[in-house]
Amino acid sequence: MYWCGRVIYVGDTETKWAYLDSTALKGLDINIEEHGKMPDVVVHHVEKNWLVLIEVVTSHGPVNPKRRQELKKLFAGSKAGIVYVTAFLDRRTMMKYLDEISWETEVWIAETPTHLIHFNGERFLGPYKN
Repeated sequence: MYWCGRVIYVGDTETKWAYLDSTALKGLDINIEEHGKMPDVVVHHVEKNWLVLIEVVTSHGPVNPKRRQELKKLFAGSKAGIVYVTAFLDRRTMMKYLDEISWETEVWIAETPTHLIHFNGERFLGPYKN
């Protein structure tokens, strides 16, 4: 499954606001303060109206239950449904964090880029309603 998304934000601990499309955020009713703890990447899946929040394990760790709640609060006003993704370089790295990954999230591994691992829930891929 391939899809095109609109990149809204890219940053990390070194360059927190490397790229920001503030107009796109405002269009989705999202107001982020500069001190907000952003994920590493934010992509808008326009066709499905999903906001994909990606955490890259090399910078902050996986989307664990605490981080999932932080992101949920940070993006609470979003018109788009929220999808949480943790990105890893390889399976070996994922195994180190496996017990921390939150349910109802996705995992993407760079060494197998055409696949996702879904951490249970009511549906395979997409936002949850709460």
